[in-house]
Amino acid sequence: MPPQFKDLLEIGAIAAGLLLIPLIAMVLTNEVAWGPGDFVIAWVLLSGAGIAYKIISSRVSHTAYKYAVGIAVFTALLLVWMNLAVGLIGSEDNPANLLYAGVLVIGIVGVMLSQFHARGMSRALFFTALAQALVPFMAILIWKPPMSTTEQLLGVLGVIVLNTAFVVLWGVSGWLFRKVALESVTLQNSVA
Repeated sequence: MPPQFKDLLEIGAIAAGLLLIPLIAMVLTNEVAWGPGDFVIAWVLLSGAGIAYKIISSRVSHTAYKYAVGIAVFTALLLVWMNLAVGLIGSEDNPANLLYAGVLVIGIVGVMLSQFHARGMSRALFFTALAQALVPFMAILIWKPPMSTTEQLLGVLGVIVLNTAFVVLWGVSGWLFRKVALESVTLQNSVA
């Protein structure tokens, strides 16, 4: 069996194993109510994240690079998962949540343009963090949510705080890629 195929099988099996958690939760409580489609989508997301990590992190042996890839892939997975499950802005049906697709597109396009070089990856992740930071403010400008009560205002502030957590994760990943790029330049200069 080719090693790549074995890796894909392992990733798929791990993703399936993780899905035992909600399956067991469904048996133990009525709070978790997944349908077959939910399990399929979750398996595709988990497997896709595992494959993305494996492909990108295998390009460079630097530990910080691997951590940066892991944080970026985890953040993207978490962003998609939360958006599909409950939505970050209001409910999962709120059209403002579609703005997060733009965040992911910026990240993916940036990563592809960087050709997985640490310096370009750093820039891509910093731009992704910026896009994430802008989402709640763009949603406020476009959809003009009510903010007349304390509860409504706290809801908007909660969205901003949640987005800030994502911004930090994207930023840490970008910082780690920058660290790898700077170490690479330092190493090249010391050899020359």
